[in-house]
Amino acid sequence: MLSMNAQVPFYPPNEKFAELNQVTICYEELGDPQGPPILLIMGLAAQLTAWPAEFLQPLVDEGYRVIRLDNRDIGHSSELPQKYKMAPPVAFIRSKFGIPIEAGYNLQDMAQDCLGLLDHLNIADAHIAGVSMGGMIAQLIAAMAPERAKSLVLMMTSNNHPRLPMPDLNTLWRINGSGIRGHDQEAALKRGLAFWETVQSPGFPTPRERILQRIARDYQRSYRPSGITRQMRAIMATGSIEKYTRLITAPTLILHGADDPLVKPKAAHWLKDNIPHAVLDILPGWGHDLPLPLMPKITHKIIEHIKTGNHYDHASG
Repeated sequence: MLSMNAQVPFYPPNEKFAELNQVTICYEELGDPQGPPILLIMGLAAQLTAWPAEFLQPLVDEGYRVIRLDNRDIGHSSELPQKYKMAPPVAFIRSKFGIPIEAGYNLQDMAQDCLGLLDHLNIADAHIAGVSMGGMIAQLIAAMAPERAKSLVLMMTSNNHPRLPMPDLNTLWRINGSGIRGHDQEAALKRGLAFWETVQSPGFPTPRERILQRIARDYQRSYRPSGITRQMRAIMATGSIEKYTRLITAPTLILHGADDPLVKPKAAHWLKDNIPHAVLDILPGWGHDLPLPLMPKITHKIIEHIKTGNHYDHASG
């Protein structure tokens, strides 16, 4: 039995719901309702609770209106049940060769969810920050609706090009469940721990008990393994977004870990090539997580970058 002796304080988010055209999006607002808005978009399988308080609080303290959401098919946002004939491994191989695959939605649809949420909140434009899959969604927002993005922060993400380096084999094995079966909390804890111990930052390791507490907390809030599979298929079905990324004009900051085993640093350099005006910052010791010791440095970099976006004029680009 996995133990969780070290309890991590968790306060349930003050959830609100936006009824959009096709989905209901669960979101939370923090900070000054009159402050400059910043929209935070999480990655694959991650609920809005994945943003640690140590990341959120500096933004709130700086006076920002912080908005975080559950992407569709995760957390308390709409579930979109759909069955597929093609097995996930086959779909993955086809996607690496640029061959179309079947999916109920793609990342462009998820970007429209975010734009719909901004409409629901009567927000004309916002600073957009995304992690991993959320970083891909953020790129699409800035490309599809450039007038809505005051600035862009892309963390541990890519343009989803099939020629980018593959994740480490061990990481792929862990992200696909490590052969651990079952849907009770104990099985979910074992799968989650195996994955997070693989992708966590080698220079800033998170205590095992804290990882377990976080996984248990999110399991109890919402457990949707099928939704995670559909999100993964959406990424594969979308394919490369390079043509979109090249359209981005908003001030862009790319933050990436030098030791990321899931999205290799080459992806960040490729993004920098896609967005010539972007600033790229590779941080030693950072993997594919949001380690607490790094939060002060990361939030400082984001806040300083956002200040440049506050003066960005869409018309002049």
